[in-house]
Amino acid sequence: MESGRDYVRATDSLNVLMTLWRNQKIRGWIYQIAALLLVALCVAILADNTLENMRTRGIQSGFGFLSQPAGFDISESLFGFESTQPYWKAFLTGLGNTLKVALIGIILTTILGVLLGVGRFSQNILIRGLCLTYVEIFRNVPLLLQLLMWYLLLVEFLPTAREAEPFLGMFLTKAGLTLPWFGDMPVKAGFGIKGGINVSPEFLALLLGLVIYTASYIAEIVRSGIASVPRGQHEAAMALGLSRAQAMRLIQLPQALRVIIPPLTNQYLNLTKNSSLAVAVGYPELVSIANTSINQTGRAVECIAVIMAVYLTLSLLTSVLMNAYNRRAAIKER
Repeated sequence: MESGRDYVRATDSLNVLMTLWRNQKIRGWIYQIAALLLVALCVAILADNTLENMRTRGIQSGFGFLSQPAGFDISESLFGFESTQPYWKAFLTGLGNTLKVALIGIILTTILGVLLGVGRFSQNILIRGLCLTYVEIFRNVPLLLQLLMWYLLLVEFLPTAREAEPFLGMFLTKAGLTLPWFGDMPVKAGFGIKGGINVSPEFLALLLGLVIYTASYIAEIVRSGIASVPRGQHEAAMALGLSRAQAMRLIQLPQALRVIIPPLTNQYLNLTKNSSLAVAVGYPELVSIANTSINQTGRAVECIAVIMAVYLTLSLLTSVLMNAYNRRAAIKER
C-alpha cells in the first residue's frame, strides 16, 4: 500500500512538472535564467583568468586608483573639475558630458527626423526631393567623417572673435557659439567675447554630426511608419474636412507610433553609443576620460569595465523608458 501511494505521489509530481513545462511563459523564464547563469559563469571564468594572468606578469589590478588624484584637467565640465580631484570624479565628469550631448542630441534629432520623414509625403516635389537627398547623403557617409568635417568647418572657416558679427544676439566663431544667458548678452571685448554662455566647437561638432547623421535614419523610420497606416485613414480624414497637416498630426502619426517607436529606440541607443567617437574631435566625454586614465594608470581592464557598465546602464534605462512609452501609446490607441 505504501509503495502504491509513493507511486501515485511521484506520478502527480511528474504531471505537475510536465504541466509547468508546457506553459510557454514559464519555459521562457527557465531558458532565460539558464542563459543568464551560463553567461555569468563564462564572465567569472574570464575574469579569474584575466586576474591570474595579470598577477603572473606583475600588473596591478583593482579599482583603488579611482580614489587617487587624477592629475589632469578637463576642458569642459557641468560642475567644474580640477586636476587634484580623484579619478572617480573625472569619470563622473565624462559621464555628465556624455549625457549632455546624448540628451540634447536625442531631442534635436527627433525633431529633425520627424520633419524629414513627414516631408517625404509633401505635395511639393521640391520638399520631397530635398528630404530624400538629405537622407541618401547623410545616411551613407560614415559618422566619423561627418564629425571631422563639422569640426574642420568650425575651427578653420569661421571668423575669429574680433571679426565676428552678432546674429540674434549670438556669436559664432572659431571659439564656438556664444549665447545670451539669463539677460547676460555677449559682447565683443578685446580679443574675445564677454558675457553669455559659450558652447565649445568640439561640442558643436559632435552634436551636429550625431544629430544630422541619426536624423537621416529616424526620417526613414517615420516615413515607413506613416506608410504603414492604411490609406483609408487618410481618405476618411479628408472626408471629415481635415487639412493634410491635421490628418497627418491627428490621424496618421498617432497610428504610426506603434511601428515607429521600437526602431526609434534603437536609434536613440545608437546616438548615445556613437557619442564615444567624440575622442576624434577632442570632446571630453566618458571614453576620452577613460583613455587618459588608462595612459596614466595602466588600469586598462578596470577603465574598460567602467565604460561597459555605464553604456550598458544607459542602454537599459533608455530601453525601459521607451518600452514604457510604447505600452502607454498602445493602451491609448485601444
